[in-house]
Amino acid sequence: MYLIILGPPGAGKGTQSVLLAKLLSIKHLSTGEILRKAVTEGTELGLKAKAVMDAGNLVSDDIMIGIIRDAISTDDAKNGFILDGFPRTLKQAVELDKIMIELGYEGLKVINITIDDDELVRRMIGRGRVDDSAETIKNRLSVYKGQTAPVREHYMQKSAVFDIYGIGNINDINNEIVALLKGKKFKNQD
Repeated sequence: MYLIILGPPGAGKGTQSVLLAKLLSIKHLSTGEILRKAVTEGTELGLKAKAVMDAGNLVSDDIMIGIIRDAISTDDAKNGFILDGFPRTLKQAVELDKIMIELGYEGLKVINITIDDDELVRRMIGRGRVDDSAETIKNRLSVYKGQTAPVREHYMQKSAVFDIYGIGNINDINNEIVALLKGKKFKNQD
């Protein structure tokens, strides 16, 4: 099973990704963890990413696409994976489609966790992180809506998206996702 989990910052993507990966016995691929591992291992792409991050900049689409290509080309990813934090842009989604075809991976499915902006701000402020001020959070949501939301639309054209409302008990949300994966077909939903 090949999954992407989408949703705005604070929606619970990481939490659900970890739970799903364990339950479905698939590899959890968090872009943050992949970047840190590539940097630690000193891979060519990791060194490029480190230089960009050390300068305080965001890692480019090309570097991220290369790192994801490496991560999903491994033997332990062939049996399935869940991508957490990728693709974040339409360009990344288009390139991921090409990589999936090259590797012969079929049936990519997208879980899109939706949640109200007010709830997201409340959750993120509640995390107590230094960089989680109301203004910063609203900016991150704006960036998400501008860059990542079009990724959902890209996958809607492929009939591979299912929206899950991310309010409620973590296990209840996870059970809803699992029931969907095991019993229902993915289809376009508005």
